[in-house]
Amino acid sequence: MKSRALLCAPANASCYTRLVFRCTTPSHIRTAVPPYRLSALPPYRPTAHLTPMTIPSAALNALQDIVGENWVRTGRADLETYASDGLPTHHWNPGAVVLPGSRDEVVQVAKVLSRFGIPVVARGAGTGLSGGALAAEQSVLLVLTRLNRILEIDPANRIAVVEPGVVNVQLTAEAEKYGLHYAPDPASQAVCTIGGNVAENAGGPHCLKYGVTTDHVLSVDVVLPDGDEVTLGTTSGEPWGPDLVGLFVGSEGAFGIATRITVRLTPSAPIVRTVLAVFPSMRVAGQAVTDVIASGVVPAALEMMDKNCIAAVEASSYGAGYPQDAAAVLIVEIDGRDEEPVDDDTRKVEEILRESGATDVQTGSDPEQRARLWQGRKKAFGAMGRISPDLRIQDAVVPRSALPDILEHVDAIAEKYDLSICNVFHAGDGNLHPNINLDSRDREQAERVERASAEIMKACIEAGGTISGEHGVGTEKLHLMPLVFDSTTLGVLTEVRRVFDPEERSNPGKAVPAHTDPGCEVLEVD
Repeated sequence: MKSRALLCAPANASCYTRLVFRCTTPSHIRTAVPPYRLSALPPYRPTAHLTPMTIPSAALNALQDIVGENWVRTGRADLETYASDGLPTHHWNPGAVVLPGSRDEVVQVAKVLSRFGIPVVARGAGTGLSGGALAAEQSVLLVLTRLNRILEIDPANRIAVVEPGVVNVQLTAEAEKYGLHYAPDPASQAVCTIGGNVAENAGGPHCLKYGVTTDHVLSVDVVLPDGDEVTLGTTSGEPWGPDLVGLFVGSEGAFGIATRITVRLTPSAPIVRTVLAVFPSMRVAGQAVTDVIASGVVPAALEMMDKNCIAAVEASSYGAGYPQDAAAVLIVEIDGRDEEPVDDDTRKVEEILRESGATDVQTGSDPEQRARLWQGRKKAFGAMGRISPDLRIQDAVVPRSALPDILEHVDAIAEKYDLSICNVFHAGDGNLHPNINLDSRDREQAERVERASAEIMKACIEAGGTISGEHGVGTEKLHLMPLVFDSTTLGVLTEVRRVFDPEERSNPGKAVPAHTDPGCEVLEVD
């Protein structure tokens, strides 16, 4: 990688929540932290020399010269199209939308934006759920969906080289021709892109056994915000020096723009069994999760749905025949290359589930049976989407042993704030997804949702967990970062970012609260 100096710009007064600090920094150099609330701030406050309120016409002309007039969008309807991602409660209109068609065009666009000091936000399919792919009016949204080629599949070495706009499920469809697949399988895999998966370190139901995105990325070609190109990692996957690929994956676009990604492909398991278990309470189901994992069996997937989610699914066109009097269901998948050990593990799991309190256990072995058992889980978000105009999808992680208590706590929060919360999540690794139905036009209800969301996150942190498992921090959880990291650590994260992006123009105002005084300790967060 090209050597870059670590630059630490002076702190300014930007903040994204009300923080109470104990400061040891001398008062004459202390950062002033005003008592603003997140909702009272503009969506992005860059450093002073990066504050154009509109994109200069000279910059737009230069961008059109690079990608063509048709691929630079500034019309009101065009900007509105890209004003939200998968998180419907956040809405920002970018200054302009640019859709490059090649890596060379990305490089030239980055150089133009650097010359004019314009912030840039890379975006794929816009399925993210943390407001991480939104660009403010002084920024250019760089949409990478035209870079959608699978450049190479090498079955002998089990790797694929793709552009960032390749849709996740399309890569697996091509790899399946060679008995391989791309393991990370987020719920949005039919539409989400590999570049977006890399930005958020996406997971999915099968990450319990096979790992998340970072476990499958070998190298990334990156265009830095000034237009320089670097390659992180190696296609052979052999470690050398710092793990820069591990650093880049999950950086939420704050380091630069991925233009070529080499991923590891996984042999497809020929033997698969899917088990559906029905439980009389969420607590009993949560304990069953711990019991299965403690047995030594490593399921390919272990998913949970609560009664509200079951009701939503069964009332929709996605009905899978789940019992509507169930308090919870678990879906456990066991796979492998040999039938005997897979069947042995399946029988062991079935026995554990019954001993843990399951009232019914069904097992599917052929593709049709398995698809039926999975259908409700796969279509759960679509089913919940029909209940209300908006859906706030939360994402947190807790230790598996904390699941029974946390699930009851989430129910209590729903009752406290008079909200409908559906739980459908990756139970095997404690990755929770409480989904709150709302109408964001109802300001009073929206405020209750915000308070409930914050309480859920704080409860997960207190249980030994954290605020995101796969959706990222983005803008949605920026104000919660001080609950997880002290100000010194946040300062280090900002300095690491500046190694790649000294001016903080790449996806600014996301993931890390900007300009935190390292001499201050966070005592309280609203």
